[in-house]
Amino acid sequence: MLDRFRTAAADRQAAGLRRTLWSRGPDFDGLLDLASNDYLGLARDPRLVEAAVAATRRWGTGSTGSRLVTGTTSLHTELESALADFCRAPGALVFSSGYLANLAAVATLGRGAVVISDAGNHASIVDACRLSRARVVVTPHKDLQAMEKALANRHEEHAVLVTDAVFSVDGDMADISAMSALAVRHGALLIVDEAHSLGVVGEQGQGAVHSTGLFRESHIVRTITLSKSLGSQGGAVLGAPEVIETLIDTGRSFIFDTGLAPGPVAAALAAVDILRNQPDLPGFARARASELATTARELGLETNHPAGAVVPVVLGAPEAALGAAATCAAHGVRVGCFRPPSVPDGRSCLRLTARANLSSDDLAVIRHALTAVAES
Repeated sequence: MLDRFRTAAADRQAAGLRRTLWSRGPDFDGLLDLASNDYLGLARDPRLVEAAVAATRRWGTGSTGSRLVTGTTSLHTELESALADFCRAPGALVFSSGYLANLAAVATLGRGAVVISDAGNHASIVDACRLSRARVVVTPHKDLQAMEKALANRHEEHAVLVTDAVFSVDGDMADISAMSALAVRHGALLIVDEAHSLGVVGEQGQGAVHSTGLFRESHIVRTITLSKSLGSQGGAVLGAPEVIETLIDTGRSFIFDTGLAPGPVAAALAAVDILRNQPDLPGFARARASELATTARELGLETNHPAGAVVPVVLGAPEAALGAAATCAAHGVRVGCFRPPSVPDGRSCLRLTARANLSSDDLAVIRHALTAVAES
């Protein structure tokens, strides 16, 4: 019965596509962290830790139930208000992960519509498209003409455009202004996943939609995660009251999931407060990303101009990416290693993630590691 799984595992091994879990210590085993999504360096910040500890002592370790039963505390509603206020959104709804927030937004709002999804979108959006049971059109990466053609030629009354704001591997940004104009012209909703832009993009880190001045537009729905720039865990959907009400009434990944635990809720609240009071943090993260990209280019490595904190180093074959990740580790730097199906064939890469608190000494260590990659 299990032979087919063994055969498939052997095939993945031969193709350089086996994955293993790496159990780290609290200090990343002495390696410089350039792999996590802790873009602002807040995950170990004492203010977040103390907020989570205090909430856990008061509320307990779990939320005890789904949001519609016992899983909504006053902390949850406080966080929803804080997120909506910070991002200038009409309302917010907190989920136990960003993945589930995307599932709810796309699968629920896309039901009965055509869903048009960028080919570079995150796996959570891909899965949400499938769960929507809608007709899904996947358009080439950032191809506005293909999006317009799909909107214009649809037979469905309703349509949903969905995109990452900052794409999770390539680190580039969607043309949200142009996509918004397309959505208005064709009577569609636009769902923007701000997972990699919240806390990094915009003067105060309020995200890509805010930075384009479109935060007042009722046809735009935003999804966010609390586990990247905010250093906590969970996710949320930001949108008009009609959107929030629809998700509460019919969003399966909201209705049937246990609410986010109080500790992470309190930590995320503390992170939002820090962003309000330290508006220079997003700029630091973007500057460090730019420095990483410049270093890679100077060494002859293929990379992009980062829109946020994500800096890819494209190496081609899976084996090349695995070898480069091992080289970086040998030189004291932990990096992400992305291979198919996370990226297209021939685009295996290292994924470097900048942090606002990287020091000049850290950057020197990283340059040394990337030099070794370039030379190998």
